[in-house]
Amino acid sequence: MLHIVACIKQVPDTKIIKMNPKTNTMDRRTAPAILNPYDAHAVEEAVRLRERYGGTVSVLTMGPPPAVKAIKKCIEIGADEGYLITDRRFAGADTLATSYALTKALNKISKENPVDLIICGKMSIDGDTGQVGPGIARRLDIPPLTSVNKVIEINKQEGKAIVQRKLEDGYEVVQSTLPCLFSVEKTINEVPYAPFPNMLKAAKYNPYIWSVDDLEDVDIKQLGLKGSPTIVSKVWAPPKPEGGTMLEGNRQEQVEQLLSVLLEKKELFMTKGES
Repeated sequence: MLHIVACIKQVPDTKIIKMNPKTNTMDRRTAPAILNPYDAHAVEEAVRLRERYGGTVSVLTMGPPPAVKAIKKCIEIGADEGYLITDRRFAGADTLATSYALTKALNKISKENPVDLIICGKMSIDGDTGQVGPGIARRLDIPPLTSVNKVIEINKQEGKAIVQRKLEDGYEVVQSTLPCLFSVEKTINEVPYAPFPNMLKAAKYNPYIWSVDDLEDVDIKQLGLKGSPTIVSKVWAPPKPEGGTMLEGNRQEQVEQLLSVLLEKKELFMTKGES
């Protein structure tokens, strides 16, 4: 029987969110909080693996108290249990501090029910780093398998997992020992509409909620802003692309017009030190 933990995140809906023109930061009040789309596929894959092999699916997240909503969404998908670690001392965490806090929570969960497999979404849509999953694996000293788009086999008795990974120029099939961590692509599955019994369960479900004091052997200096060597100093929307230039006339005239445009933008073709 497998115990699979999906690490998830509640994020602002980036399709709706606006930028604050004065501070050049995301105005999170302008968009609803949702379950990170990549993480929804991670939870769905965990549920499918439970159906194939038996076991339990837990979800874990770090965030403010309203992140309970994201856990309830995971219960709708089919997860069995949910864990939220929430504390002001977690606030402002970068990917390094986040992986540290989640690892401490995973250690606590594993003491109650040993974890065989951790599944994360490839990345979060508000950060796009893809660093938290591998960071957790590094701290737990387990193999990280990134960009997984198909789980071929999980064999707990033999202690192995076989997956297909998506590469830039194709795919590869790799085998890993258990326990290990997957970070998965959206293409690994489709998340169906939640069945009505799951929706009822989610509406009534209350997750486990832990503060820093509920975790063991925590170094406060590695949490939140104190434990974050990186900060986001500025965020801005990319400039809208300029309109193209229509080339008119015969071939010779179009070539001359094209050369004129390229010469105006000659800095694009200059190498360092040229003038």
